[in-house]
Amino acid sequence: MTEVEKKSMSAGKKVTLTIAVVVILIAGYFALNLYKVYFAPNVTENQKYLYIKTGSNFDTLIDGLKKKDIVRSVSSFTTAAEKMNLVANVKPGRYRLKKGMTNRTLINMIKAGNQEPVKLKFQNIRKKENFAAYLASNLEADSLSFINVLDSTALISKYGFNQDNVYAMFIPNTYEMYWNVSPVDFFERMHKEYDKFWNAERKQKAAALNLTPAQVYTLASIVDAEALYDKEMPIIAGLYLNRLNRGTLLQADPTVIFANNDFTVKRVTNKLLQVQSLYNTYKYAGLPPGPIMMPSINAIDAVLNREKNDYIYMCAKEDFSGFHNFAATKEQHEINAKKYREALNKRNIFK
Repeated sequence: MTEVEKKSMSAGKKVTLTIAVVVILIAGYFALNLYKVYFAPNVTENQKYLYIKTGSNFDTLIDGLKKKDIVRSVSSFTTAAEKMNLVANVKPGRYRLKKGMTNRTLINMIKAGNQEPVKLKFQNIRKKENFAAYLASNLEADSLSFINVLDSTALISKYGFNQDNVYAMFIPNTYEMYWNVSPVDFFERMHKEYDKFWNAERKQKAAALNLTPAQVYTLASIVDAEALYDKEMPIIAGLYLNRLNRGTLLQADPTVIFANNDFTVKRVTNKLLQVQSLYNTYKYAGLPPGPIMMPSINAIDAVLNREKNDYIYMCAKEDFSGFHNFAATKEQHEINAKKYREALNKRNIFK
């Protein structure tokens, strides 16, 4: 091989090596860019959830990512989103974020609508507006939207309720619900839960008491408001059922407090008893038009499985233990009531 040939071969190797290096560098650039766009950690730990409201589009999503500082690089997310066709597939919901999540993982989650459900746990909520506020604090819709559904005669009458007793449809428990569930869909889901709860056995027990499920719920709300301890619930339920069956006024203090809309009351006075309301069971016989609170399942079952007793009267114990003294006669009740009044006076509790 001549010297010229050797030099030519050497030059050729250099060119080939240079081309190879350039190709590797270019490939590396694209690989690194591909990694940054799709596979590099990009989600921060600044937010626990990404909320995408109903009706949001891609621009709204990007704006939210910027304002909440959810991703480190908005540009890489945008590039990946455009390539993965997220622009036309933004689905509303509440999405669980994890530190270091990649663009690809987040985009696929949004496209699939794989949101984490909200756990709703409700019990002892007094009024519909309180319930609506609780729902609005945990779900997308505002409280007014929930109130409008709860007050919709057309909707609630379809399920056999009215504006007074619609509260009885909500069985206190823990439920999983998607954040963006509509108020109407929420209502329908709750009615399905109501139907599940009121199985044949519970309906038979209610019928044996000559009560509808809604009436059982209303009585349970009074029992729950009276009882500090669950073990007293069947006794109190038996007492009030005795009064109902005899046509005697229930004279339940919690209904008077509800009627006066003052839940700071510790002592029901004669002035409070004068309120003109169908919820004032000192003035109106029978059950009030609807529940005075959202009772526990234990309270509902306590009514269905009430203790058979002869009690007509009850009074809080004078030791303020939270328990009650029960009586079958007015004479015994007066003795119990006097002890309690004296105990209240000693503690300067006059209202």
